[in-house]
Amino acid sequence: MKHSLPLTFLFAFLLTVATVMLAAQTQQPSQTQPANDVPVTDGQAGPCSIEFTVTGTDAKPVYAARIDFRLAYGFMGTHKLEMGVYTNAQGKARFIGLPARVKRSPVEFRATKDELVGVATMDPATECQASHDIVMDKAKTQPQPTPNQ
Repeated sequence: MKHSLPLTFLFAFLLTVATVMLAAQTQQPSQTQPANDVPVTDGQAGPCSIEFTVTGTDAKPVYAARIDFRLAYGFMGTHKLEMGVYTNAQGKARFIGLPARVKRSPVEFRATKDELVGVATMDPATECQASHDIVMDKAKTQPQPTPNQ
């Protein structure tokens, strides 16, 4: 009877291991999908927002394009707001918390990625909740004037 106590512990241990292994086999592996959430940047300066869908000239979404803007608002334009956000895999990005009144309207939003550029504008006074598309194309270089000789 000296050996009955260690055998009981061994039996309990093996039973626990078998139960855990059986439970692990019956669980289905979790399938993770890429995050499709729309990236949002909050300016915390007002009630307006704008959502963008950025595409190339081929109408395909542009991933990781950076959309930037800057504006002045408040009494005599003393408050400044400069923000940027990157697009997700569907080419979407969103700005919230924008002021309804700005010093110079419309606000210009500029999207860039590598050599691609696109622009959209918004007047918060007339379209406080907006949705715009930006079509990106290769930046057009201005011809350099030749010096007169």
